[in-house]
Amino acid sequence: MSWQQRIDQALSERRQADAFRRRQPVAQGAGRWLIREDRRWLNFSSNDYLGLSQHPQIIAAWQQGAARYGVGSGGSGHVSGYSEAHRELEESLADWLGYPRALLFISGFAANQALIAALLARDDRIVADRLSHASLLEAASLSPAQLRRFAHNDVQQLDTLLAKPLAGQQLVVTEGVFSMDGDSAPLGAISRTTRAAGGWLLVDDAHGIGVVGEEGRGSCYAQQVHPDLLIVTFGKAFGVSGAAVLCDEALADYLLQFARHLIYSTAMPPAQAVALSAALAVIRSDDGQQRREKLASRVAQFRDGMAGFPGELSASHSAIQPLIVGDNTRALQLAARLREQGCWATAIRPPTVPAGSARLRLTLTAAHEPTDITRLLEVLHGGGE
Repeated sequence: MSWQQRIDQALSERRQADAFRRRQPVAQGAGRWLIREDRRWLNFSSNDYLGLSQHPQIIAAWQQGAARYGVGSGGSGHVSGYSEAHRELEESLADWLGYPRALLFISGFAANQALIAALLARDDRIVADRLSHASLLEAASLSPAQLRRFAHNDVQQLDTLLAKPLAGQQLVVTEGVFSMDGDSAPLGAISRTTRAAGGWLLVDDAHGIGVVGEEGRGSCYAQQVHPDLLIVTFGKAFGVSGAAVLCDEALADYLLQFARHLIYSTAMPPAQAVALSAALAVIRSDDGQQRREKLASRVAQFRDGMAGFPGELSASHSAIQPLIVGDNTRALQLAARLREQGCWATAIRPPTVPAGSARLRLTLTAAHEPTDITRLLEVLHGGGE
């Protein structure tokens, strides 16, 4: 099979399965409204959970950072790209989340890939929740270590896998809030089981940080768990982009020597770090708390309104409210009907989610008003499955 035949076959298979992905350029994709081609829809597809992407203080901070530092970092942080703005953000994050060190990465995907590539060796084992993010599972599958997956949030199966003989070390991988299902991991039980087996715990809290717990400190803080590695990202509740790894001093120094995604990538612009420091200040403030309370109210309103709905709504109390319809075609049709009636939602299909679990991934934000949720409910009940 030639290169072109291989590509054509893969694309044909995706189209036949109604799994072909397309990007659609928008004038605005975050916040209450999605705007495209001079039309606007109520936006139920954004991860901008607290509405901070449009926050005037954070926008002003980025502008001020650009005026001071320019629009780029100029290189890797190991050369000349590590600025005072980066250092101040790392120190603030470490203090906020109770860790000795924080290291900034350009994305959560890069952070997860870097950690697993730098840490795991041939005799080691990765034990991951099977619904962990693609960045984690891909890195684990490419690692020389053995990969074992446990059923979603099944601590008993995790314990069984950890008990199997092994010459090396074990790393348990899970998320705080799962990106496609919206439910939370039982971190206390997972942590105890991991500790009993002598392993390390890695938690990716991309969808919990900023939203869950006191001052938005995230899922681990809320469940009183202190993982060996905590990954937080800034493209969701922070409203910006980027990520950080929280860990101890020795591990941070190790990653600075061996994490290739960190060493060989251009550092995020210092202006972005200034904006992220402003976002962190908002998240920790009364404004941030009010936004979390508003988001919780919108989630409760939506779930109350979905009582008795014939479709399958996942057991989520987060901003992520997946409506599982099963079939790819049905998911696409339902998304299209919502858009026809002014609500933008995205159909999520395999391989992003397991086969037979295609869904609308509805996301609610603090930017939504009660009338927005009412409209979404009207559309779902009027034209739903």
